[in-house]
Amino acid sequence: MGRPRTNDAAVRERLLACATEMFATRPQESVTVRALATAAGTSTAAVYTLFQGKDGLIREVRDQAVAGLFQDLTAVPGSEDALKDLYALSVAYRLWGIEHRHLYTVLFGGAQPFVPSHRIGDRDPVRPLVAAIDRAVVGHILAGDTTLIAVSLWVALHGLVTLELAGSLDGTAAETAFGSTVDAVLRGWATPSAFPGLRRTDPAL
Repeated sequence: MGRPRTNDAAVRERLLACATEMFATRPQESVTVRALATAAGTSTAAVYTLFQGKDGLIREVRDQAVAGLFQDLTAVPGSEDALKDLYALSVAYRLWGIEHRHLYTVLFGGAQPFVPSHRIGDRDPVRPLVAAIDRAVVGHILAGDTTLIAVSLWVALHGLVTLELAGSLDGTAAETAFGSTVDAVLRGWATPSAFPGLRRTDPAL
């Protein structure tokens, strides 16, 4: 009989889960291969066998985060209203961040933070937002460079999600801040003809 396989899918998943939590909550330099293996109940050899080391494990965790956010944003149904789609995508972004707090932290501020650039790949997690912004620019609803608009919206969303994950915003305050901030960003890029439609009618906001 051959030797039993110890570095199997279950070990891989345990390592990924432990790495996600540790890279999101601890300084990267303090997360050693030994600490990862101990947390996952396996050997240091498994980290090298399955991921070629700590850096490979970091890349795998980050790739999972990218894929998860991309999947949730691309699942948002499109419509003929680009602004409506941008609001829906913003909501989906926020929900993914709240529901996957450790993956979100790894992706946007942990071991290997995401750095926006002018090159948007086919699997880039913000690609659906960029596509909706493109449509809004072509339709003369928003005016400006698509990348600049996308970065400004992402910065606003990231700030909101980060504050919410930190407990600085919650409940009604989080909902109000989210709606008013997304409105403000889109109003800032809106064309004169579209501007009135982006104003809140509720005098309390």
